[in-house]
Amino acid sequence: MPGHILVLDPAPAMQALLAHNLEGAGYRVSCVPDARGALALLAADPPDVLLLEWVLPDASGIALLRQVRQDGLLCDLPIIMVSARDSEQDKVLALESGADDYLCKPFGPREMLARVRALLRRRAPAALRAGSGADGTTALRLDPHTQRVTAGSVSVNLGRVEFRLLHFLMGHPDRVHSRAQLLDQVWGHGAYLDERTVDAHVGRLRQALQPGGCGHRIETVRGSGYRYLALDAAVCA
Repeated sequence: MPGHILVLDPAPAMQALLAHNLEGAGYRVSCVPDARGALALLAADPPDVLLLEWVLPDASGIALLRQVRQDGLLCDLPIIMVSARDSEQDKVLALESGADDYLCKPFGPREMLARVRALLRRRAPAALRAGSGADGTTALRLDPHTQRVTAGSVSVNLGRVEFRLLHFLMGHPDRVHSRAQLLDQVWGHGAYLDERTVDAHVGRLRQALQPGGCGHRIETVRGSGYRYLALDAAVCA
């Protein structure tokens, strides 16, 4: 699926390498060397995916990542953090700050393109079947077409990943899914993420559902994974 890719990297050689491979795959590519230039372009011509280098001349990539996630118009932008930092701590920090994926330098062009394609495929969760459950007082409703979630009369604001996670779990009610299975189904087979990434997003999902009284529906099955408790009645979008 062709799209617009923004490459944010201060190194001209890396910009040229990424642009060459992305354009060769049919993508439109914009390159900027710093956070200031990236913010200007994000406002003027929002991309479909952002490749974000951690170390920038005028800001931390993590700081920029968090800033983008707080922007109502850009909060759902797919972002791949690109960095030579390869420790587990760095990867977890980036993912918990809002990155969708993490790409360690050095990397091959095929891996980079596969990750970009995976993110673009996952932008449309409507391909999954949605359902919801009710316990007599609170009905949880997910509409895959408008990407809206409500718990009773309460509107639930979810990030892109949390929406996909809920969508998948609700489409397979009462079934236990391991963390590895959720990574494959929600993030995609090429995600290469630590399984604890699932725990972080499940925590965010529960927190978002809690005000509507539905946080308990995402159940932890010790030693196995997670499941969505459908309970009795179903309300389908």
